[in-house]
Amino acid sequence: MCKGLAALPATCLKSAKDIKHKIGFLLQKPEAHGDDKKTLSKGSTKAEKRVHLAADVEKWKQSFNHLLNSESGCVVFTKFLRSEFSEENVEFWKVCQEYKKNPACDSMGERAKQIYQQFVAVEAPNEVNLDAVTRDETRQNLENADPSCFDEAQSKIYTLMEKDSYRRFLNSKLIQELSLTSQERKKRHFVDKREALTDGA
Repeated sequence: MCKGLAALPATCLKSAKDIKHKIGFLLQKPEAHGDDKKTLSKGSTKAEKRVHLAADVEKWKQSFNHLLNSESGCVVFTKFLRSEFSEENVEFWKVCQEYKKNPACDSMGERAKQIYQQFVAVEAPNEVNLDAVTRDETRQNLENADPSCFDEAQSKIYTLMEKDSYRRFLNSKLIQELSLTSQERKKRHFVDKREALTDGA
């Protein structure tokens, strides 16, 4: 070490080293070589998917119906409801949709009883929040099970999710994160990193 630097206090030297390290970190820009090109192409595919997902999210925000009728939207919404311990609502809605798709099925009555015991009956394993009148009406519908026997119960649960869970979903951190395109995500990451470096200085 030269005499001039040796004369400086240790704290000054440490600060200078820290600044040098931070500048070096910001200037790092690794180049792609050989196999890295494949990784980059995979990365661009992920970026495209992220853009498509962000576009899908905008549709989900337009209406609850758009959300539930989107396969990926339904998956994301179910994940959100799971975090709130209320996923039985969307599961019931999906089961009812499936039930209505097979009206000619010989075991329709048996399937209706299973759905009722799983979701509608008092103290069912995945009991949904229904009023006593709707619950009783649904039980009576089982005597002549047809594609419409869960319509009233399904409608009540749909409205409950739309007015309650869906609103919280739109304001959740999960949906805000999914709304970001990869470019916006990179910008946010860079800003966060820069702020972290500034705070540490």
